[in-house]
Amino acid sequence: MSTTEPTGATEAPTPRRETVDVLIVGGGPAGLTAAARLAPRVAGRVLVLDREADAGGIPRHSDHPGYGLRDLRRMMSGPAYARTLVARAAEAGAEIRTRAMVTGWSDERTVEVTSPDGRYEIAAGAVVLATGARERPRTARRVPGDRPQGVLTTGQLQNIVHMHHGTVGERAVVVGGELVSWSAVLTLREAGCRTALMVSRYPKVESYAAFTVPGRTVLGVPVATRARVTRIIGKGRVSAVEIEHLDTGRRRTVACDTVVFTGDWIPDHELVRSAGIDLDPHTLGPRVDPGLRTSRPGVFAVGNLLHPVDTADIAALDGAHVTEQVLRWLAADGRPTTGEGVPILAEAPLRWIAPSVLRPDSPAPARNRLLLWTDAFVRVPRVTVRQDGRVVARRTLPWPAAPGRVLRIPSSVLRDVDPHGGPVRVSVR
Repeated sequence: MSTTEPTGATEAPTPRRETVDVLIVGGGPAGLTAAARLAPRVAGRVLVLDREADAGGIPRHSDHPGYGLRDLRRMMSGPAYARTLVARAAEAGAEIRTRAMVTGWSDERTVEVTSPDGRYEIAAGAVVLATGARERPRTARRVPGDRPQGVLTTGQLQNIVHMHHGTVGERAVVVGGELVSWSAVLTLREAGCRTALMVSRYPKVESYAAFTVPGRTVLGVPVATRARVTRIIGKGRVSAVEIEHLDTGRRRTVACDTVVFTGDWIPDHELVRSAGIDLDPHTLGPRVDPGLRTSRPGVFAVGNLLHPVDTADIAALDGAHVTEQVLRWLAADGRPTTGEGVPILAEAPLRWIAPSVLRPDSPAPARNRLLLWTDAFVRVPRVTVRQDGRVVARRTLPWPAAPGRVLRIPSSVLRDVDPHGGPVRVSVR
């Protein structure tokens, strides 16, 4: 009697698995700062994974000053700031692994990783998500017209100019008036490209006057407010854009060979969504409490994944703030936080608020501030906090609320909120 070998597909090999105490996904300012603070205080391994060839995040691409003021207490260029944060994390004892992309989850705190070394899993006692945010490209903004070359986001522009020392065009239109929009203008200038026009849909440019005034006067950048790009024109390469005034409907054509879409940020939230972690429907990032705890026990989130988008140093301070909560979790040996928490909701013209959950055991938020985003200018914001039909706090702020930049309000407005009560509603008039 003869025997035959069984047929059929062979089982896939079990991926190798390693274990760390703390896994930080994302090697930008928030992730690196968390690593530098945690590594000396954790008995085991603190590992940072970053999908790029080099850690440091967006500042690596931003070769101009303005970084490090709030966290490092000095002014630095973006690349110098990134190098400093990488060095601090490494000197503190954290491991930094680049070209490593987290593609999914095997269980609550075990992730799947793909890298040049192959596929493997990492199990962690605590996970800190620091994946940041990205600008919406032209396709996501649904701007019609031709599909020529020369249409970029700020990140793509800075990568071409600062990382690869490439060239762009000679005459650009910048879409957006946020802080990052002026960063795009400076990058274009370094590449020898003149900004012919900046386009903002708001009544005035969103960024601070400290940037807008020099941009208009020193750099000579004209600004079209209450306007939008309605069409991109060009075969092979951009030759012009069509601009519409939002109040009159009047349209005109502006010649250019480069278009840079800036701002309009969305969090890199794919890992949050695949994990089933509660999403904030307004930020589109994970919903967290003031301790930066997500709905999944032992998983935390920091930086511009939560508030798209604030400055790099504020993201870094999130990384510092999460340290105590991660240590508290590790010391509790996996005991969950108390209660689901009370939602904190922002009312129009506010678009979002972070953090957006208050739990009974929540600490004060980072820098004792709540972060908000507004879609309208309010010169003297009057903040009102309500819960269960009663006013629990009122506060008049000495600084304006403006689109395109984060509004900060003292977290003391939540002092009289009942952590076991109904939703908290925050409004600005």
